[in-house]
Amino acid sequence: MKRYLILLLLQLCCTVASFAQTDTIYPGSRHLNTALLQPGQRQYLVYFQWPQFNKILQFSYWVRDVSIEQRNGQPVFAIRQHWYTTDTSKYCSFLSLNSTRDFTPIYHAASNNGKTAAYNWSSDRITGADTVQGNAQQDFELAFDRPVFNWNLDIETFEMLPLADGKRFAISFYDAGLSPPAFVLYQVNGSEMLHTLDRRQVDCWKLVTQGTDPRGKAYSQTFWISKKGHELLKEEDAFDGRYRYKVRLPGLTPDILQHFRM
Repeated sequence: MKRYLILLLLQLCCTVASFAQTDTIYPGSRHLNTALLQPGQRQYLVYFQWPQFNKILQFSYWVRDVSIEQRNGQPVFAIRQHWYTTDTSKYCSFLSLNSTRDFTPIYHAASNNGKTAAYNWSSDRITGADTVQGNAQQDFELAFDRPVFNWNLDIETFEMLPLADGKRFAISFYDAGLSPPAFVLYQVNGSEMLHTLDRRQVDCWKLVTQGTDPRGKAYSQTFWISKKGHELLKEEDAFDGRYRYKVRLPGLTPDILQHFRM
């Protein structure tokens, strides 16, 4: 019995130590270094692969543009996204506003297939924006028991984390208009060299999460974030028998949006 109690105490100590090593990340926790989020445009090639259909790939092109603007006299990150595919009905655009101080969400709007869902976001609730004409979510309201980050901006959030080998993060995320917010556990599982087009090697942290979706199906996500520039260069997701990859395009890629505006 004495030996059993000792083993039980050791197990409890290990469990407590494990949780103690996990950083709890939420707006106001002061973990994110917002100086690392540099204004500018990011372009990603996004594609799906089904192992059972090895001659088919489904492609998308994502543009994420980060700028610093003024809202009510305060500086904010304005993040605009455009998701393109070969099907115009699947085109999506987003506008997100976040505090430059700690990345607290202020506003988020998504437009797809002729419909717009726009939200005003605060530390304790999210509500439909009543000033946006035709807002499909005008009557939406959800109270929070703690401040949460905008899950639609996971890439930008990861780029501001204090990454190091073995670090664990429980991030309070919420996807606007969907199920209630939750803490999502991420862990840095070592590092890996990625090779660029000019044969340079970029040393990256590997940030990993895994779990089950609402249908009970397992998923995993791995993110490669450069140690020097804190840029998310690659993502690999496995879920529902398929894979999704995001690959950041090099700076020599033309600004397609600017070309369309000419």
